[in-house]
Amino acid sequence: MAFTGTNTTLWYDRPRYVFLEFCVEDSRDVKVVIEDHRVVFSCKNADGVEFYNEINLYGRVNSKDSQDKRSDRSITCFIRKWKEKVAWPRITKENIKPAWLSVDFDNWRDWEGDEEVERAMQTPPNREAGRTREGRRTEPPPGTLPLPRSS
Repeated sequence: MAFTGTNTTLWYDRPRYVFLEFCVEDSRDVKVVIEDHRVVFSCKNADGVEFYNEINLYGRVNSKDSQDKRSDRSITCFIRKWKEKVAWPRITKENIKPAWLSVDFDNWRDWEGDEEVERAMQTPPNREAGRTREGRRTEPPPGTLPLPRSS
């Protein structure tokens, strides 16, 4: 019998993007819906356990210029902020932190007022571009590796 629940989810903030990592190993039937004010995630793991997370976002995002990437251990969402260079103090609209949602302190960085980050935002990275959810090419988020090409 499959249990439906929430999975551990990590997040961190950058000047142009907010990153969400849904931690599910060997995921299948993955569905990620990124809307202007909300992210909905669902999948099953190898044991058939179903996971579902829904996040009403702190701020508006550009859903058309956001993307997600599945790996063996997690699903990472690169969510483009509507207003760049505006720090998000939290990922949720409400000032309540669900037990399954945590800051990714390994990737967290206080970037406000950081001159190096400001310069990096003005100079596009010299990497292969990814694709948006609609198939348009886009530059990868700063500080990330390029997405692998799908065949």
